[in-house]
Amino acid sequence: MSTYYLAIDIGASGGRHILGHVEDNRIRTEEIYRFSNGIENRNGHLCWDYDYLFQEIKNGMVRCRGLDKIPVSMGIDTWAVDFVLLDEQNHVIGDMVSYRDARTIGMDEKIYQLIPEKELYYRTGIQRQPFNTINQLFSIKEQNPEELLSAKALLMVPDYFNYLLTGKKISEHTNATTTQLVAAGSRTWDYELIERLGYPKDIFMPIKSPGTLVGSLLREVAEEVGFDLNVVLPATHDTGSAVLAVPSEEAKHSEYDNYPLYISSGTWSLMGTELDDALCDEESRIHNFTNEGGYGYRYRYLKNIMGLWMIQRLKEELNEEYSFENLCSMADENSTFPSRVDVNHPDFLAPESMIKAVKDYCRDKGLQIPQTPGEIAACIYLSLSDCYGRTVKEIEELTGREYSAVHIIGGGSKADYLNRLTVASTGKEVLAGPAEATAIGNLAAQMLHAKEFSSVKEVRRCIYDSFEIKKYIP
Repeated sequence: MSTYYLAIDIGASGGRHILGHVEDNRIRTEEIYRFSNGIENRNGHLCWDYDYLFQEIKNGMVRCRGLDKIPVSMGIDTWAVDFVLLDEQNHVIGDMVSYRDARTIGMDEKIYQLIPEKELYYRTGIQRQPFNTINQLFSIKEQNPEELLSAKALLMVPDYFNYLLTGKKISEHTNATTTQLVAAGSRTWDYELIERLGYPKDIFMPIKSPGTLVGSLLREVAEEVGFDLNVVLPATHDTGSAVLAVPSEEAKHSEYDNYPLYISSGTWSLMGTELDDALCDEESRIHNFTNEGGYGYRYRYLKNIMGLWMIQRLKEELNEEYSFENLCSMADENSTFPSRVDVNHPDFLAPESMIKAVKDYCRDKGLQIPQTPGEIAACIYLSLSDCYGRTVKEIEELTGREYSAVHIIGGGSKADYLNRLTVASTGKEVLAGPAEATAIGNLAAQMLHAKEFSSVKEVRRCIYDSFEIKKYIP
């Protein structure tokens, strides 16, 4: 009888329950439940519905019981930086506001009056992003100070769901680092920084690493879903889980294959490598690289790139008339379109219309304005690939390494046109897949905890053998 593990992977547009087990030295996966997600306007802010999400977590667990495939453990991963505050009665204070909400506008500049930008980077190693947790907390301090005064705990989104499942309040390391409040090179909160910002120190829970056992289910939860199991921490930041799933061959491309160059491609494109130590020098700060936590206390040295969010919005605005494959094909047919946009420009973070934002950017810069869906798609894809090419050069210069291959993981690995563009822009071999890297990395952390594998190297080799990896040669 197979030993099953359950990965619950929740993203900005939806979540999945993936069962995994090891069979014939291969990891086998099965999607058993899927649900939608999205942000909604609530009390003047863009918010997530945490009650709905937790109910869907339990609904998918009930599906395991219906299939008679009861997992021995489960792990939850989500996006980063968002959180809830709990009061003395463990009730949520306010709403679970999304990082795409405008409440953080201008907060970073106010923070720099207390902590100079350079010092903040050297202390935390985290890149400047307007939506970082540090800025969200400052907006609460400025706009709703009573919420911070009554708070007794801060839990990142997956930490909150783990609390609802087990009653245990802890912070997982990979997600905690994205707050910009963890000391670089350490495994603890930067309490001096927190105090200087005027945040209450006692709301920050103990930090635990991926692979830690959180606990078993609360009795009422176990009764509702029909079974008990262990809740184990994966890298709860979805990119941290995805990076653990970067596949590795026996035949090495370079001496740095155990520290691969990757693009976790989805709503965001997270491009980077792994380091044993945080790299918080001035050049890294200037180039806006971040040092987020990874499995085994490695650092994910990477840059946030806007990613396929722009294509997703384009698809929506075209009333779902075209599939992603159609948009890739149409972009390919317009590959000579000359205009490029800065995909990391704030105008593309949450515009009312992505089509208008792209056209306005080109108009303002004196560039040829894309008119057709194919031209707009080509402009976005070509701009993304150009950004990839520049970022590869920056990573190699800043780390002193040279890579022969780029691993593209996540849903974006299926974008054949963008993969081919990436080969051209980087001059490197591209290995695309697995598409479900986040869920696979989540499962891998649980399997490492259960001693199914003895090391990251071993599980990455198994992932290479278990899933389709498509190669693109320069």
